[in-house]
Amino acid sequence: MVTIKEYVVPTSLDEAYELLTSKRNNVVLGGSSFLKLGSKNIGTAIDLKDIDLDYIDEDDENILIGADVSLRKLEQDNLIKTYCGGIISCAVSNIVGVQFRNGARIGGSVFSKYGFSDLIPPLLAVGAKVKLYKRGTLDLEEFLESDYEKDILVEVILKKKKAKGIFDCIRKCTGDFPVLNGAIVCEDEKYTIVIGARPQKAVIAKKASEVLTIEKDIEKASDLVKEELSYGSNLRGSREYRSDMAKALVTRMYMSIGCDKDDK
Repeated sequence: MVTIKEYVVPTSLDEAYELLTSKRNNVVLGGSSFLKLGSKNIGTAIDLKDIDLDYIDEDDENILIGADVSLRKLEQDNLIKTYCGGIISCAVSNIVGVQFRNGARIGGSVFSKYGFSDLIPPLLAVGAKVKLYKRGTLDLEEFLESDYEKDILVEVILKKKKAKGIFDCIRKCTGDFPVLNGAIVCEDEKYTIVIGARPQKAVIAKKASEVLTIEKDIEKASDLVKEELSYGSNLRGSREYRSDMAKALVTRMYMSIGCDKDDK
């Protein structure tokens, strides 16, 4: 059961951060889509809807995505649909249903570091950065590996690049949480392989990525993905099943993506 003592809608990031850090049990609400999965007592629930973070913009080098952008908007936006082969749009398109995606926000999904997230693997594969109110801008990989610290995710930053990307997952039925998911991005014949829902948070399979880049040996690379990453068990699948499926998933993604220079 979740209880909320007070609900506040600040009009600036300064005000929101001051509220967040004033008491231990004050929290920033994302889309609140998974709020009922836990049980907590929230002192002040902070809603960022009046701080103008619902935008997808671009400059010469980057695509800038505000933390209040919905997953549905990510799915439909033309700029995101054409970015790295539409890897991000594809990843979010099967998350539960349209009504859910209209409510879920990119800021809540990324800041929460959900292990089952379908959004984080492609963001990690394309080398996304996150802009935080206190800590500033840092690589998503660094953020995911860091300890929890009270902060506000302001923006997700995607560097413009000519690359191909693909997201894939294994799930028991449409709309269910993934048993395993992953993403591969190929840029200038360099591969980045990411596996998530292990059920731990997504990580880059660095040894496998290097082998696939240098040797172009998918059999060896997929074996390494099985060996170099750790897997766990939960209600959706066992450690052994996830380990075996990781090899199959990487092979399937590689066969789908292609990486010929002429196709870029």
